[in-house]
Amino acid sequence: MRRVISILAAAIISLTASAQSFDTTFEDATLRLDYTFMGNAQEQHVAIAELSSTPNWWGRRINLDNVPLKGNGDLTLYDAATNEVIYKTSFSSLFQEWITTPEALSVTKSFEFTILAPMPKNNAVAKLVLRDNTDKESIHTFTINPSDVLIRDNSNIEPLPYTYIHKGGDSKEAIDVVILAEGYTTTQMDTFMKDAEIAAQEILSYEPFKSHSDKFNFIAVASPSSDSNVSVPQEEAWRRTAVSSNFMTFYMARYLTSSSVYDMYDLVTNIPCEHLVILANTDTYGGGGIYNSYTLTTAHHRDFRPVVVHEFGHSFAGLGDEYFYDNDDDNDNMHSLKHEPWEPNITTMVDFDSKWADMIEEGIEIPTAVTPERTKNYTVGAYEGGGYLSKGIYRPTDVCRMRNNVAERFCPVCERAIERVILHQAE
Repeated sequence: MRRVISILAAAIISLTASAQSFDTTFEDATLRLDYTFMGNAQEQHVAIAELSSTPNWWGRRINLDNVPLKGNGDLTLYDAATNEVIYKTSFSSLFQEWITTPEALSVTKSFEFTILAPMPKNNAVAKLVLRDNTDKESIHTFTINPSDVLIRDNSNIEPLPYTYIHKGGDSKEAIDVVILAEGYTTTQMDTFMKDAEIAAQEILSYEPFKSHSDKFNFIAVASPSSDSNVSVPQEEAWRRTAVSSNFMTFYMARYLTSSSVYDMYDLVTNIPCEHLVILANTDTYGGGGIYNSYTLTTAHHRDFRPVVVHEFGHSFAGLGDEYFYDNDDDNDNMHSLKHEPWEPNITTMVDFDSKWADMIEEGIEIPTAVTPERTKNYTVGAYEGGGYLSKGIYRPTDVCRMRNNVAERFCPVCERAIERVILHQAE
């Protein structure tokens, strides 16, 4: 009993220390940092576009100085006087995917990116690092003065109508997932609400989200579009929608994304928000998910349910795609086979010990052969094929929600990775 009491006391002290650290260092307010990423396959650059603020900080108040996943980039806030790390977050971006495409070899482009951070009480140095797939870094550093008159005050902006469709806890303790409407007109908001409820219910039906449902809030935001449906360039159909999404991202027919990141965050101003899920009002198959940026998926295709879970696996936990193309290996440069990818569920074997080597049972050969029994039991190994390449990249199991729409669950490696993110944000 004494040991249990000691553990509980230590936990209380730890939580108190975290709260005191946050309250000492930060205001209960949100700092929005709008960045521009620009460049090409050879060089990348970062610029700050604008800073703005709103009351209340809805993000994590624990583990402020570390991240559960490396990502393609990170933002670190340092106390300007002591150089102490006071906040850190990691992410990926559409820009960092684009620089691996053939177009980036000859064209220079810019992309929007937004990061939300707690508002520091004192001057802080913001260091943003972008990494390409070889770990080459581009760094941007500037000093934030919280009393800067040019930090736009958005406290008086009236939030769009929103509804909690699942409430696991107080928004300052739970993880707030906002679901935005894309391509739904004002008269279609009832349909959107039903679609949002399906999305939330489906995500929470999968482990480990299911076991931690009390740590999540899902909030549906009525963000109307002028036009119904979304833009489909291959059909010469361009529509006016809430976040201006379109298919044919990187000239890939089913890749549905949006470059209007600032618009996304304008729509959630003064609404509790840590993660974004955007539902597109179309029955065309497609979507995309970008770590700590957004999930975007079509709501009226027959595979809506498994796809929204798959894409949320990308955006929430940074999971990589485990599927691959047998005849397209020469055209995909997303991953460098000479480097270990940052995604927790794929490996090039460059540093396999940092991935799921500890989860492989004795007697399982590496690489691992596919057998009906191993497929059925989600046996963890190292199966060749993943990250779009049939050779040189390995996945943890033969089937997984990150590979197949027919999979009934995330594989054990993905489940562990998701849980690590959950517990990092909401203990």
